Amino acid sequence: MNITTIAELAGNLHIGLAAIGSALAVGMIGFKASEAVGRNPGAATPILIQAILSSALAEGIVFFAIFLAK
Repeated sequence: MNITTIAELAGNLHIGLAAIGSALAVGMIGFKASEAVGRNPGAATPILIQAILSSALAEGIVFFAIFLAK
C-alpha cells in the first residue's frame, strides 16, 4: 500500500467516526431534552432552543471532519 491509499483510508475513517459521534450526540441531546420537558413542561421553549442550538453544533463537527479529511 502506498502513502496515498493510507491517507485516503485515514480520511474516510476520520469522517466516519465523526459522523458516528455526531449522531450519538444528537440522539443524546434529543433524549435529554425530551426528558427535561417531561419533568418541567413549563420550560419547554428554553429547552427546545438549547436543544436545537446544541444539535446544530454537534452536527457541525461532521463538516469540520469533511473539511479536514479532504
